[in-house]
Amino acid sequence: MSGRPGPWEDPPVSGDDARAELAFDDLDEGIGRRTLLQAAAAIGTGVVAPAWMLAPGVAQAARGSGPGPSVLQSGRGPRSGTYITSTPATVRWGSLPNRDAKAVRSVRSGATVTFDTVSHEGILEDQGRNPVRYFASKGVAERAVLLDARTIAASGLSHDFAKDGPHIVTGPVDVIGARPGDVLRIDVVSFIPRAPYGVISNRHGKGALPNEYPQRPPAQPGASAAHPELYNNVSIFTPVRKISGKDTAVLPAGRFRAQFPIDPFMGITGVALDTSEKVNSIPPTVAGGNIDIRNLTVGSTLFLPVFVPGAKFFAGDPHYRQGDGEVALTALEAPLRATFKLTLLKAGSRRIPGGRGRLDAPFGETAGYWMPVGLDPDLDEAMKMAVRQAIEFLHGELGMQRAVAYAYLSAATDFVVSQVVDKTTGVHARIRKSDFVARRATGRSRPSV
Repeated sequence: MSGRPGPWEDPPVSGDDARAELAFDDLDEGIGRRTLLQAAAAIGTGVVAPAWMLAPGVAQAARGSGPGPSVLQSGRGPRSGTYITSTPATVRWGSLPNRDAKAVRSVRSGATVTFDTVSHEGILEDQGRNPVRYFASKGVAERAVLLDARTIAASGLSHDFAKDGPHIVTGPVDVIGARPGDVLRIDVVSFIPRAPYGVISNRHGKGALPNEYPQRPPAQPGASAAHPELYNNVSIFTPVRKISGKDTAVLPAGRFRAQFPIDPFMGITGVALDTSEKVNSIPPTVAGGNIDIRNLTVGSTLFLPVFVPGAKFFAGDPHYRQGDGEVALTALEAPLRATFKLTLLKAGSRRIPGGRGRLDAPFGETAGYWMPVGLDPDLDEAMKMAVRQAIEFLHGELGMQRAVAYAYLSAATDFVVSQVVDKTTGVHARIRKSDFVARRATGRSRPSV
């Protein structure tokens, strides 16, 4: 690896030494100061690299690897179809579009729509609501901080850290002709990372272990964007590097490093509910929203019931990677350029999953799986809903007797906890398509939705 500045960093200027020293102090706990300085020397004598490039495990893994994703500012790089940027005029912070929301664009069925989505991590109040300053503390140059994130953070958009959701949600997009009772088919065309880093956060009162983590005192009086340190929350800055040809996230792991390839997906994908009330962005609903199903990557499809004219499609909460459960609170949160194909399925259509011509809840599909979804504040009830949805799908779509479907699911299908951190918990089934083969008497091929 050369010591030349990469496309994401500024050339060395006066003052870099002080900034780098602070970044080294932040990372000292991870791999030790002596090892880190040796890694810095290996990158290039006299050249100050960004701290995320020198984060625990990254420098050691740098040989035979390279920089992670390039910084992708809005208006640059590849984009297709209707293109929507995230600005104070096109986003909501902490809430979702409802039936009264004004569409930012209108498209016809079959249209391709591209969103430049923005992560909330780095702009929240417990991070100072100043992404340039926050990421500078991690050694990220100002030019490597997305302009749209800076604009949103500095805008007059109202956001209540205690009451609102954290998410930046872009949209909505009206699909011409959509009516209640129809179904919107959302095909994931592409996800392009927009930054070579992300953040994983754990906040007080949240996550799978709300009374155990963070292992810090609770928020102190005066906690605010002006004094983010008083929240006493934990955010883990996570660099992304190219390792063995794959964009890979790297975390310290004591005497080791944890590295895992990114697998981007959108945490929030949904349509508007039929209400005029403010809709918090945290809990997922039958209209989608914050469903956090990590299998909805490129090539997958999400089907959502339509509740209002135009459907009012929106997206947000971009993720680079998430484990099933999302236990700490967030996934590896990072910005994405997301492209979807939106297709309207009219009520009664045989192309709606389940063979009933209607849909009651989100339904996912990949090349290998059908994924009925269950949602409820009670995880046990979410599980029951997912099982019921799976039985009805197999019965309606394939003609499988319900008792046989129940038996099959018990023997051959995994029911996965999507997440346990969004107030309403989620469970989704992963029904293997390859288990269903043609009966010779009918000559029918393996089914597909």
